[in-house]
Amino acid sequence: MDRDYAEPLDVPGLAAQALMSVGHFPRSFRKAYGETPYAHLMTRRVERAAWLLRQGELSVTDVCMQVGCTSLGSFSARFTELMGETPSAYRARSHDERAGIPSCVAKQADRPTRRGTGRSGSQKRAEVTGA
Repeated sequence: MDRDYAEPLDVPGLAAQALMSVGHFPRSFRKAYGETPYAHLMTRRVERAAWLLRQGELSVTDVCMQVGCTSLGSFSARFTELMGETPSAYRARSHDERAGIPSCVAKQADRPTRRGTGRSGSQKRAEVTGA
């Protein structure tokens, strides 16, 4: 699922690979990862979208389609929920504060989290950079 984030979610296929029933797989997944398969997939998509937006070469619509989302509105709403700002605002602002931060640390600091259940990407970046 992490590698094929741009593909549609196939819960029956994932359940079959895990040798579980379609009903049991999402419950087991949530118990193991703390979120549903769909929420996990969307988190991976937002994570990849954030990277693409930082590059600044693609429009928000192009990024939306490239990460496997078919609705710009749903993508923008989920991005905003997880990252704490709209995709357009995220793309437009400077990401120079990342300079000098090892990629393994930056990846952890930029990992999207649900608002209200953890720190947003900007809050985690501030902790890492000491700002």
